[in-house]
Amino acid sequence: MDSVSSSSFISTFSPKSSLHQSLLSRQSSSRPLLRINSAVVEERSPISNPSDNNGRRQTTLPPSKPKKLYNRTNHTALSSPAKLRPEMTLATALFTAVEDVINTFIDPPSRPSVDPKHVLSDNFAPVLDELPPTECEIIHGSLPLSLDGAYIRNGPNPQFLPRGPYHLFDGDGMLHAIRIHRGKATLCSRYVKTYKYNVENKNGAPVMVNVFSGFNGVPASLARGALTAFRVLAGQYNPINGIGLANTSLAFFCNRLFALGESDLPYAVRLTSDGDIETIGRHDFDGKVAMSMTAHPKTDPETGETFAFRYGPIPPFLTFFRFDSAGRKQQDVPVYSMTSPSFLHDFAITKSHAIFSEIQLGMRMNPMDLVLEGGSPVGTDNGKTPRLGVIPRYAGDESEMKWFEVPGFNIIHAINAWDEDDGNSIVLIAPNIMSIEHTLERMDLVHALVEKVKIDLVTGIVTRHPISARNLDFAVINPAFTGRRSRYVYAAIGDPMPKISGVVKLDVTKEDRDDCTVARRMYGPGCYGGEPFFVARDPGNAEAEEDDGYVVTYVHDEVTGESKFLVMDAKSPELEIVAAVRLPRRVPYGFHGLFVKESDLNKL
Repeated sequence: MDSVSSSSFISTFSPKSSLHQSLLSRQSSSRPLLRINSAVVEERSPISNPSDNNGRRQTTLPPSKPKKLYNRTNHTALSSPAKLRPEMTLATALFTAVEDVINTFIDPPSRPSVDPKHVLSDNFAPVLDELPPTECEIIHGSLPLSLDGAYIRNGPNPQFLPRGPYHLFDGDGMLHAIRIHRGKATLCSRYVKTYKYNVENKNGAPVMVNVFSGFNGVPASLARGALTAFRVLAGQYNPINGIGLANTSLAFFCNRLFALGESDLPYAVRLTSDGDIETIGRHDFDGKVAMSMTAHPKTDPETGETFAFRYGPIPPFLTFFRFDSAGRKQQDVPVYSMTSPSFLHDFAITKSHAIFSEIQLGMRMNPMDLVLEGGSPVGTDNGKTPRLGVIPRYAGDESEMKWFEVPGFNIIHAINAWDEDDGNSIVLIAPNIMSIEHTLERMDLVHALVEKVKIDLVTGIVTRHPISARNLDFAVINPAFTGRRSRYVYAAIGDPMPKISGVVKLDVTKEDRDDCTVARRMYGPGCYGGEPFFVARDPGNAEAEEDDGYVVTYVHDEVTGESKFLVMDAKSPELEIVAAVRLPRRVPYGFHGLFVKESDLNKL
């Protein structure tokens, strides 16, 4: 079987005729529909766990399952309830009115990349209420007993429907956690209670400017900059407390679970015994981590050390640091040899080194470009040659940093890296963005070609080989092989990005110029998923084969409006589905996830 189609799993439980009648009845009901910036949001009661009179779980979804109110004309598909908001203060109402003027006359959402009617279409639409722990229904197979813990996926989910320009990266972080124990599953969706979320929730309106969509040219930047200054002076918020969204990824280290976004410090979170999600708070590691940290730290599974960095628009543009196995943060290593601010989202480690990428995407430093061309201050520099920087991972300063020019090699994510030739060479596996200029504006035009890059640290020679010609990104490995030679990669298929139509398994040890695809799973017509994640069948077994485990992900059917959690056999030639779990409500598309073992959850 090559795909999970709507006919094989979904139509069995949600026939199209029933869906059609349900949509008609919902649209004709007496409950009001709210229209905000051409987005339709249905008010409904909170989800509950339905059961029949005998206490048995129903085989159909709860009546409160989101139905897709979809408008083909304006590309809007918002299907979540409106939340009751506190009344605005006079200051909030005044500032909101000023912002409406900016959004209407100075900087309307004129480009698709910042137009909420486009950005929040289909299953990118937010769910506007949280979901308490809710029992899920297994609709195919059974959950392996070894899958004991929680899969948690992070992603943007704006607390308020945007009234002006909005980019996909600007949404408040929401965690969707499916807790699995003894073959049963419970889903919970909660916002990360960041400082930004709490301030805006209290005010009943957006307060902080959107980083990726709020500075479209000089007039918009000046107007929103002035409005921000007035809000800070009026005491609406204090930027020292952080403006981040914690919407990108998760990491477990220092016996803590963190929700991460690279524009701020990590936020510690925990799962309760019943599967609920709690935000503990912003974490600065005893005051030793300043301002921000990458959303992609790397933990060495053998030493327990965690390596991280921060980057920004002022020198040093890159700062490297690490935490020892006890969670103590070590000294900063500022890297001044990165001479311009680059968009540095991810990096890689080996047993000896850390590898950073300086790509053609970064801050547009020429003010005249912003005056004449407008657009975001983050853009591409086609005249810049991408470089890879290699530094010993225990370096005390940047004196041993080496840079290697790699023309045309622009990476956003790194998959893995390892040492070869007695430490004289490094191999890096990463998706190369072939059309970097479209990364922020037209993600549907982005094609990422996974490459194997070998750097000879002695001669400086860099060799490159393609691994697959497919459009692949959001790729992972068995986490136990981080920083050492690995064979298998599990990558998401862009169709086009940011939609993901399936997952492939790559064998990077195959001969050069061979397509390394050894397994593939397509989700079926109208079905799209997210980043896959590998979970070892027996994580404590050092002798286990690298691919002995499961690939898990969320998948959404845009025809029925139904979301599922899939568990696939990583060793199967077709990534055979071991279990499919129907979720009690829609899970929007998002970014990165993590599986946390039950034993680690108990440490939180």
